[in-house]
Amino acid sequence: AETREWAMAQGFGCVDLAAQQLSTVGSWQEAGLPVGTIDLFGREWSGMLSADANTRKATVAAAEKMVRDCAAAGAKIIFIVMLAEDETLPRKETFGYMVETYGQLRDVLTETGIRLAIEGWPGCNAHCCNPESYRAFLKEMNTPHYGINYDPSHLIRMGIDPLRFIKEFASQVVHIHGKDTLIDAERLYDIGHEQDTVFAEDYKWGGATWRYTIPGKGIASWMELLAEVVAANYEGYVSIELEDVDYNGTLEGEQRGFITSRDFLKSV
Repeated sequence: AETREWAMAQGFGCVDLAAQQLSTVGSWQEAGLPVGTIDLFGREWSGMLSADANTRKATVAAAEKMVRDCAAAGAKIIFIVMLAEDETLPRKETFGYMVETYGQLRDVLTETGIRLAIEGWPGCNAHCCNPESYRAFLKEMNTPHYGINYDPSHLIRMGIDPLRFIKEFASQVVHIHGKDTLIDAERLYDIGHEQDTVFAEDYKWGGATWRYTIPGKGIASWMELLAEVVAANYEGYVSIELEDVDYNGTLEGEQRGFITSRDFLKSV
C-alpha cells in the first residue's frame, strides 16, 4: 500500500508485478494504477525448455493455470523469459522444446485474450534474445498473443543495434522496459568483447565493459526508439526497470532513480 501511494503521488501510470503478487492485481487497479505485466513464473520458466518430457508437461499445465488466473484477476500481459533448464544442451534442441511447450498455450491465450511479453535477457542460454531467435519463434507461433518485451539495454550489451531491432519488430512489441546500457569505451579497448579480464572487476548490474543504467544515462537513442513504436501504433507502457548502481540499494536512491527516469522519458 505504501508503494502504491508513492507511485500514484509521483504520477506513475502502471506497475509490473511478480507472479507471487497475483492476488494484489485487483487492489492496484482499483486504486487507479493498472498492471503492466505480471510474471508467468519465477525460475520455473526453465521447465518449459526442459529435456524431460514429464517436466515440460507439468510446467505447461502450471502455465495454463497461471494464464487463466491472471485473466480472472484482470491482468492482460504476462511476462516471460525463455530460460534453458540445462544450459549445456544444444540451442536447436532447446528451441524445439520451447516451440512445443509454448505452442500448447495458444488455445488458452486466445480464449483469455492474454498476451505474452518475451524479454530478451541473454542469460542461462535463453532464447528470444536476438533477432534470429525472436524471428524464428514468433514465426512458429504465428499469432499476436506472443509478443516482445522490448528492452534496448540487453540488445546494446550484446552489440545488437536497438534501433534496427525496433524497426523490424515494432509491430510485435507488447511491453517496453525503460532501461539503458552504458558502454565503457576504455575498458572495451583494453579487454574487447570476447576476452576475459585479468584485472578489471565486473560492474554491479553489468559486466567488465558495460553496465545497466536508467534511461538517458546510457547510449540508447530513446527519441528514435519510441518514435518507431509510436509509428507502429503502440499503446502500451514503458516500465522503468531499475538496475543502476548509481541508484539501487537504498529507498531514497531507488525513488530518485524512478523519478529521474520518469522525467527523462516524459521529456522524450
